[in-house]
Amino acid sequence: MRLESPERRRRTAIVRLRRSSQAAIYSSATCLFSGEMLRVCYWEIRPSFVLHRLRIATLFVVVFVFSYLVFDRAFDSGRIRLPEYFVPSTRIFPSSLFDSLPDSADTNLETVLKDASMQDHTVILTTLNEAWADPENSILDLFLESFRIGYQTSKLLNHLVIIALDQKAFMSCKRVHTHCFALITEGADLSREAYFMTPDYLKMMWLRIDFLRSVLEMGYNFLFTDADVMWFRDPFPHFYPNADFQIACDHYSGNSTDVESNHPNGGFSFVRSNVRSIEFYKYWYSSREMYPGLHDQDVLNNIKFDSFLIDIDLQLRFLSTAYFGGFCEPSKDLNKVCTMHANCCVGLGNKVHDLRIMLQDWKNFMALPPSMKISQTLTWSPPDNCTLALRRHFGLSGNGTRVHTV
Repeated sequence: MRLESPERRRRTAIVRLRRSSQAAIYSSATCLFSGEMLRVCYWEIRPSFVLHRLRIATLFVVVFVFSYLVFDRAFDSGRIRLPEYFVPSTRIFPSSLFDSLPDSADTNLETVLKDASMQDHTVILTTLNEAWADPENSILDLFLESFRIGYQTSKLLNHLVIIALDQKAFMSCKRVHTHCFALITEGADLSREAYFMTPDYLKMMWLRIDFLRSVLEMGYNFLFTDADVMWFRDPFPHFYPNADFQIACDHYSGNSTDVESNHPNGGFSFVRSNVRSIEFYKYWYSSREMYPGLHDQDVLNNIKFDSFLIDIDLQLRFLSTAYFGGFCEPSKDLNKVCTMHANCCVGLGNKVHDLRIMLQDWKNFMALPPSMKISQTLTWSPPDNCTLALRRHFGLSGNGTRVHTV
């Protein structure tokens, strides 16, 4: 037998080692892909190799699931939802408020209304601008407080939607309330205090009428209330069941169907969504062109006699000041009052001052024992600042005669 040289033995050992390694690798791969051999040869696989593969697989699953959830929510209903609440309008008084807007605008408003709606598709609406939301002189704070201290009225806050007319008012709303919608109008700055009958005041009033028409067209009944209306009792039991449009009054004649003598106030109205009410709001809005320079309330006083209302068979009713009073004609019985309006008053500061007095009157009444509430004749404190401010605004002396003012 021929002896191998040391060099040849070394090369032979290397070849055998390589073949042994290849066999081990092949065996390990077979273990990975063959279920029958997995238990037999698992010991041949290095533990670190298995852990590495498991980590990669786990990471892949987590990323896939997270991505699926994100995109599934984003594409809900077949489209990505745009940011809610802020809806620009291309015209100050569009004939159809959302005609020029993307589909998401209607969806956003619909979402807010749906969230706040009662079972019968009724919502409570009010408008708010920066001036009325100012923390230093906030009508909004008093308005919300009245719901909280009223008799069984706090639950109605769940159905209140605050329509903000500027961005700051919207942010103020979001800090204190759940249901807020921003109605941002290009070309009009409605953030400042709008004094009675100024151009900004008229813009605000007519924007409100057109917006309310759009709510009716979406199928929602609404109870519109100015933010300077204090809520002390649930008003819904005192509405007429068959009326399409019913409205509070500065002066109430005693007859809910008296078109001639009742003086309606647009700051509080309950409207049911139907063909008649929608046509009425369209007619009301278009009538501003026949009466230029008048606000919505004065135009209503003119068109309430029109045959058009008879032609469409609008059921119109006026609400008694016994339940829905104000500074013009206060509700005389605190056991009946539902709302009180700071009407017949000019100036934000004057309204806030006298409404605080009114809220304190109500708190004093609610603190009385039941027997004293019924037996005593309790009245509101007379409006202090508002009465004086109104006389100055219209140039009236104390006896009601007009005087010259500078």
